[in-house]
Amino acid sequence: MHWYSFLLYPFALLFNLVTRLRNSFFDQGWLKSTESPIPTILVGNLSVGGTGKTPMVEYLIRSLKDDFKLGTLSRGYGRSSKGFLEANQASNPQILGDEPFQIYKKFGSEIQVFVGEDRVAALQKIKAGKDSPQVMILDDAFQHRSVKAHLNILLTTFQQPFFSDYLLPAGRLRESRSGAKRADLVVVTKCPEEITEGLRNEFKNQISHYAGLKTPVLFSQIFYGKPYPIVEGSKFSTSIILLSGLANDELLVKFSRRNFDVLQILSFPDHHEYSESDFAKLKIARQNYSDKDVVLLTTEKDASKVKSMAPEGFMREIPIFVLPILAGFSTEDEEILMQQIHQKVLKKTKASEI
Repeated sequence: MHWYSFLLYPFALLFNLVTRLRNSFFDQGWLKSTESPIPTILVGNLSVGGTGKTPMVEYLIRSLKDDFKLGTLSRGYGRSSKGFLEANQASNPQILGDEPFQIYKKFGSEIQVFVGEDRVAALQKIKAGKDSPQVMILDDAFQHRSVKAHLNILLTTFQQPFFSDYLLPAGRLRESRSGAKRADLVVVTKCPEEITEGLRNEFKNQISHYAGLKTPVLFSQIFYGKPYPIVEGSKFSTSIILLSGLANDELLVKFSRRNFDVLQILSFPDHHEYSESDFAKLKIARQNYSDKDVVLLTTEKDASKVKSMAPEGFMREIPIFVLPILAGFSTEDEEILMQQIHQKVLKKTKASEI
């Protein structure tokens, strides 16, 4: 919390009033909440951005895709298109949005990827479509209460957990901490490699104050894979210029500094649309280290935009590599997560097929 946050406190109180009224209208049934016609897992958060939703969605996809027909649905934040769309070979980040396009590029041959602002209407269209998915994963829909999912997974980061955060604009919360009571499961994301049992219990106690004593609290970590090239055949170098457009690049920067020779860091806002001036900056950065064998290292989300927006010839001037990111759980927490999914989602899938 910044020193000037107290000046924003009156606006946070007003924001709290509006969101509480909206939630109470749903709780009282004055605003309608429709159960998803397809067994659905919802992944969301209480804060704005940076909680690791996409790695969590990809984790669920990897865990379930071999046994069930899967689909993902998100709003498609920042896309230029409107309405309901299904990803196809002509799609790009501008049409779908960053995260849906990333998921389509990685899993498009194995799952169906949809975007739509109106999740209720979108789910009904998906259900009515030919060969509809058996299980849907809703990305970033915790505040979209018009849809009632079968399992609500709430994410919060280890670095800035919701129980120590504040409402917008004083903090980063989209709604009050009490919104956690709607979660069936809470996942603390981006945990350090070693987290003591005492610290785990401290987090569980703090979270249960808002989510309830019976709500499971799990802990996940972020793992980075081996960098791979955008243009096949490019040779990797450990001398890198790091490029990203993330809500929080802290872990990415720490990992990169531990494992590579980071010459320069170019950080942009989340969902940044790269422009000609940005590519000009990258060229200058490359020229500043002309005496070194330098590559550009970026995230999977940013790589798609760089590839689609880069001026002609840019990717021949500097090798661009992508650093994949994965979410992981301990064996014990993974078992709890899958038990919850089977009890609340997959049983409904099997029942609907009888």
